[in-house]
Amino acid sequence: MKTIIYWILLSLIFIGSCHRKKMPYTDYSDYPSYWGDDLGVKVSDNETNFALWSPAAEEVELRIYDNGETGEPEQIIKMTRKSGKDPWRATLKGQLYGKFYTFKIKENGKWLAETPGIWNKAVGVNGKRAAIIDMAATNPEGWENDQRPALNSFNDIILYEMHHRDFSIDSTSGIQNRGKFLALTEEGTKSPLGEMTGIDHLKDLGVTHVHILPSYDFGSIDERKLDENMYNWGYDPQNYNVPEGSYSTDPYTPETRIREMKKMIQSLHKNGIRVVMDVVYNHTYKNDESNFSLTVPGYFYRHNPDGGYSDAAHCGNETASEREMVRQYIVESVKYWAKEFHVDGFRFDLMGIHDLETMNQVRKALDEIDPTIFIYGEGWTAGPSPYPEEKRALKKNAAQMPGIAVFNDDIRDGIKGSFKDDAMRGFATGDTALDESVKFGIVAATFHPQINYGKVNYSSAPYSVYPYQSINYVSSHDDLNLVDKLRVSNPDASQDDLLKYDKLAQTIVFTSQGVPFMFNGEEVFRSKKGIHNSFQSPDSINKIDWTNKSIYKNLYTYYKALISLRKNHPAFRMQRTKDIQEKLHFLDTGQNGVVAYTLGDYANGDLWKEILVVFNGNKMDKQIEIPKEEWIIVGKDGKIDEDGIGKMSGGKILVPGSSALILYHN
Repeated sequence: MKTIIYWILLSLIFIGSCHRKKMPYTDYSDYPSYWGDDLGVKVSDNETNFALWSPAAEEVELRIYDNGETGEPEQIIKMTRKSGKDPWRATLKGQLYGKFYTFKIKENGKWLAETPGIWNKAVGVNGKRAAIIDMAATNPEGWENDQRPALNSFNDIILYEMHHRDFSIDSTSGIQNRGKFLALTEEGTKSPLGEMTGIDHLKDLGVTHVHILPSYDFGSIDERKLDENMYNWGYDPQNYNVPEGSYSTDPYTPETRIREMKKMIQSLHKNGIRVVMDVVYNHTYKNDESNFSLTVPGYFYRHNPDGGYSDAAHCGNETASEREMVRQYIVESVKYWAKEFHVDGFRFDLMGIHDLETMNQVRKALDEIDPTIFIYGEGWTAGPSPYPEEKRALKKNAAQMPGIAVFNDDIRDGIKGSFKDDAMRGFATGDTALDESVKFGIVAATFHPQINYGKVNYSSAPYSVYPYQSINYVSSHDDLNLVDKLRVSNPDASQDDLLKYDKLAQTIVFTSQGVPFMFNGEEVFRSKKGIHNSFQSPDSINKIDWTNKSIYKNLYTYYKALISLRKNHPAFRMQRTKDIQEKLHFLDTGQNGVVAYTLGDYANGDLWKEILVVFNGNKMDKQIEIPKEEWIIVGKDGKIDEDGIGKMSGGKILVPGSSALILYHN
């Protein structure tokens, strides 16, 4: 009996320690919130003010440094607060521009490690010390005149996902600032064979938005050793409101990374391209040693009943967005990036971890800045969460967050095959049981009377209220990219066959309703040598070899024509679910593995009266019957020409294997 009592008491002590519930607070919900805008550092005409929200701290020290990395503090100041409801504060005379600072808190009788806090906007090398800078001095010339490129509707968006190093690191890019923010400011760059690269390539391709993998300060790269060419995707957040130093030309000077990221955005805007920032508020790089934990221990995270960190992110922890100050932090952070850096959109990593209310608050806050700022995310988690599913921003709950889109993995795996099984084929490579998953993507995961939802990959019901809520794609940085998946699942296929599968897959994506998304390098047949999770693989795996653009020029030309077709024809970009239901009609092809549909009656104001799209996923030719009209061919046999390739009479027609057919008549 004594043994049982001993273990019960020990468990209670452990739980209390892990949860860090401190007097006078019995629960994190008791922590007083603070809505002021002065947390971190504020510099006025003759003084520098510091404020830190840390309700349960017993003492707080402010440390001032002359160096962003080394050396002892010049000053150690005891911070004070008026009451337990107020932030800790300290005021120093003069404008301390050029200095660095950290906070150090004492809680439960223990002094924790130094932290730059979580409200910092500038840091020294490796982000260990916050920097005091004049933010206005980081603005590049003409920044006040920078404008977001025009956007009439979210349905007009074409997303291009890229990583700074992947896109420009190879010498074949012809870019001087390879792997840096500034790479996207260089115009006129060319491959060794004279093909456009860099920002000129993006502009020529025709994408509207560049989705850049994490660009905030992340923890896995040692910014002091950039000559070692370390690589990471960046899903390991350290300082959420500061650009990553390894993408700058000088990570030691705090202003440089900020100015160069702004220059990149300014350059993309000048070339008609908007910028989406990949944000990872769902977890932190470290647990007890994170800036969140060192500022307000325990508060920013969810915990399991035993007191340990819950881990829906599969990265060691998950944040508790439902808590008031966590929600406020996320909302204020995206507002900061939108205002200070002119970011045009946000892609939320593992958005299914966040609560619905937080995501809706993000949408509301960005609407007040610019309602054309796009928000989308992964509507799933990487593991179980203790927070109720019905309250989280999961794909199936998309109807509860209008104005926010989710990735459509149903069409992704419907087209190319399951991400869980490399050998499994998809519709585009001959699996004839995936028609409904493809059709589900074609209607942008909305309700359509001709869809059998019982046969869709992962979703038994539509989840999009508006078409733009479906992000349609076949591959991204995660898992096998398109080329590698095609190769692995079709080991005996010829190069020509693989190119046919590739074109068919992307034709489905770019002619579907919703928002198309592509992974950088797909347009030049990019391979990552079969590596699934290349988050820290070397450049030799992740880089784009720009000589591919010459080798696969036909493929690039096809992608470019496909994007142009979508942009020129609003029938592929309907804004209302009702219009999709009324204007998009699936034909009964009588063949498994063949999906065909019409877009009728000048859909969405299109110049073409009726468009017919046919996808034959079978590897052999298939005969189907189409409406008896005189059709003009604009897409056939891996070619697209809006001026017309030829003509075709309706009735029984033969559709080549592994191909798309696009026709119209007036």
